[in-house]
Amino acid sequence: MSVLTEFKKFAMRGNVIDLAVGVVIGAAFGKIVSSLVADVIMPPIGLLMGGLDFSNIFWTLSGGDYRTLAEAKAAGAATINVGLFINTLIDFLVVAAAIFLLVRQINRLVPPPPASTKDCIYCASPIPLKATRCPQCTSQLEAKA
Repeated sequence: MSVLTEFKKFAMRGNVIDLAVGVVIGAAFGKIVSSLVADVIMPPIGLLMGGLDFSNIFWTLSGGDYRTLAEAKAAGAATINVGLFINTLIDFLVVAAAIFLLVRQINRLVPPPPASTKDCIYCASPIPLKATRCPQCTSQLEAKA
């Protein structure tokens, strides 16, 4: 089998296509959350903190006094961008919370698969449901009728 044929077979599997769609939708969702944080969540928080703009919280490492991060970057100053980090951290927390809530809802809607094993009453090892003897401790188990 040639590499090209093998790759085509791999790429056409349902799981690979599902994964690709998930990545694209996830990237778009990330942009929406970034906009939500930067344009909706952070301005009121900044207003409550006395008109603070988080994107302009930075430390200059190369000296100089700059009022905004854009001025520091234009001057070529090395900076530690604390405010941008805070925005990114809040982005992450919002995305993580949204994914948690989504997975939680999906888990409520989809019933768990039926159990295929049980625990041995003597050694607590997992064994098939229909087993009459434990393969680990060799104890005789109750036979199911």
